This record gives sequence, C-alpha cells and structure tokens, in this order.
Amino acid sequence: ADGYYEYTMSECVYSTSDYSDMVYLESYSFNKVVDVQFNSTVGKFVGYTEEGVKHAENWNKDQAILQHSKAAVDTFCRPIVQLDDSSVLDKA
Repeated sequence: ADGYYEYTMSECVYSTSDYSDMVYLESYSFNKVVDVQFNSTVGKFVGYTEEGVKHAENWNKDQAILQHSKAAVDTFCRPIVQLDDSSVLDKA
C-alpha cells in the first residue's frame, strides 16, 4: 500500500517513586523515522532529519510552544503517572 506514516508519541520516563527524575519526551515521526523530539531535560526541540531541524528551529523560537512542552512534566506526566501508580500499587 502506498502512503505515508506519520505519528506523535508522548512519553513520561521515570525510575524513582517520588518522580524526581521524571522526563517528558515528545517525538514526531514520519515513515517510522523520528524527525524531531522534545526532551524536558534538554528543554528544547532537537531535529534529527533535515525537515526535523527546520521544525525544531521554528518551535524553539515560539515561546508559547516551548513553555507548554516544558510544563508537560507537571501538567501531563505527574497527574497521569500518579493516577496510574495509585491504581496499580494500591492493589499490590
């Protein structure tokens, strides 16, 4: 089948129970190749392909986009992980 495969993936990565090491990753892929990724530890978008570098440069210039992504550890990751952990760990 001819066509294109494009997707975005958001991940919350951590290994401590207090979430102090939590990292938010937001990856944009095209045809199974990661073009650009935001890493909350790095604090900016990084491009891995020619097209991804262009996107990263533009998104890093936009303070609203950058602040939204930087805040995702607290606004997206922690609430979801705490909810998931409480439902799983309380059952153990």
